[in-house]
Amino acid sequence: MQLKFLQDFQPALFQSLRTYNKEKFIADVMAGLIVGVVALPLAIAFGIASGVTPEKGIYTAIIAGFIISFLGGSTVQIGGPTGAFIVIVYGIVEQYGVQGLMLATVIAGVMMLMMGFLKLGTVIKFIPYPIVVGFTSGIALTIFSTQMKDFFGLTTPKLPSGFIEKWIAYFHYFPTVNWWAVLISIASVVIIIGRPKLYKKIPGSLIAIILMTVVAYLLKTYGNIQGIETIGDRFNINNELPEIESISLNLESVRLLFPSAFTIAMLGSIESLLSATVADGVTGKKHNSNMELVAQGAANIITPFFGGIPATGAIARTMTNINNGGRTPVAGIIHTVVLLLIVLFLGDLTKHIPMACLAGVLVVVAYNMSEWRTFLSLTKQSKSTLAILLTTFLLTVIFDLTIAIAVGMVLAVFAFLKRMNESTQISLTTDRIDITKEMESHSQDMKEEVLYLPEGVEAYEIDGPFFFGVANKFDELMREIGKHPNIRIIRMRKVPFIDATGLNNLESLCLHSKKEKIHVILSGVRENIRESLYHSKIPQIVGEENICSDIHNAVERARVIDAELLKEQNLKHP
Repeated sequence: MQLKFLQDFQPALFQSLRTYNKEKFIADVMAGLIVGVVALPLAIAFGIASGVTPEKGIYTAIIAGFIISFLGGSTVQIGGPTGAFIVIVYGIVEQYGVQGLMLATVIAGVMMLMMGFLKLGTVIKFIPYPIVVGFTSGIALTIFSTQMKDFFGLTTPKLPSGFIEKWIAYFHYFPTVNWWAVLISIASVVIIIGRPKLYKKIPGSLIAIILMTVVAYLLKTYGNIQGIETIGDRFNINNELPEIESISLNLESVRLLFPSAFTIAMLGSIESLLSATVADGVTGKKHNSNMELVAQGAANIITPFFGGIPATGAIARTMTNINNGGRTPVAGIIHTVVLLLIVLFLGDLTKHIPMACLAGVLVVVAYNMSEWRTFLSLTKQSKSTLAILLTTFLLTVIFDLTIAIAVGMVLAVFAFLKRMNESTQISLTTDRIDITKEMESHSQDMKEEVLYLPEGVEAYEIDGPFFFGVANKFDELMREIGKHPNIRIIRMRKVPFIDATGLNNLESLCLHSKKEKIHVILSGVRENIRESLYHSKIPQIVGEENICSDIHNAVERARVIDAELLKEQNLKHP
């Protein structure tokens, strides 16, 4: 048992080191160097956009990135702060402060850790796609809206948190636009978009930040242009190692922050597993989803104590790692070492990065996150898909991501139940059952087999799962289309499972039939359904001899009961 546990929860790093060699190490070093350099500006941008200081984003990339690479279930996953968390983190900081964010992140980490150890990694992947696209597109639009102040260099007081109110403020203060900031923002976007045509190895965001930082520095130093705001103008960059911070814990805080923590856990789990799945498609390897959740949980438990924010697997950085030759978790570890060295020795240079440039970077991030083509294609599908998609999207934008995911999941469950209810068919036969037609495969030479039902016998067939919605439907249809037979055969050969409500309704049907002196025979009961029946009173009500393995036995049993009823009738009326 212990050996099985160790096999199920073994980090990918340990497996990779068994066949590690010099060639792999050189490839990992090169990939780690590039990813580390790329991760720095993104960590700063995500930290600032989330409402915290730049170094908190960097600390997250270093500490969480190391833990995710060291313990993770993917060989190439790169962890750190991502754009998906910006909205939820910003909201928590606004409402509960940085201490509230730290506690929520720890709680989320515990949830992810538990999901991993409970082996729920595969279950997370079954989150309905319209919900994922809905909240991802909503997050993208929200990120885009938060960057308009820096993109246009607007001079505004503290912006309202609401989406609509924020845009009203933008239009009100638009006359304060700084055209130098606009030029830097647009230039950054153009560089990022045009980068693949020039050089594919180095991401456009890194090129844009380096070039625009140099341009802004020259304009401020030699052009005497002072209207270009930089990171150093807004924040004091701390290029020292973080100290361990304490997190205040009490029941009331946990209760208040639990919904936000749940959203962080779900969002982090979904994004990390999606990233790992995409990486599998490129590398041809298979990640351990449960171990990946354990690593994500550990990272989010530990990182807040060093001033970090929520972290997860980052698709863009993971793909950068793969494209530059990284094939083992060592590349991810090296990328955190590179980040650490940059912070310690070159951290002061980050204060010269223009805020407008970071806004341009995040606008492109938001565009890539939006998945607008997928969004439009989903709107052309079923009405239930459209309802789930738009509801999740609008709730994310206008209200809160926590509410959006909860309501989206509820709608998805109801849509699923509706489809399941519609997929389960119920049919009635009163004279003959053609067994030949029911065979899945038969030759033309096969002899035709027909079972004739005695008069006063009705055979109902349930084709599909027998859960609470179908149970009510079956009860209603039977009363509508059925008469008052002597015997009811209920065929259950195509019932894969039965839930508690279905079992209760079936028991009520058997009791009601017994009171009306109608005999019930159950036919084709599967082994798992039979076990459920024996946890109810159904065998005592209908009699164990009336729970038959197939339709032949059921019809034969019906004939025996019919003969007994006829005999009783003759005795009463000789």
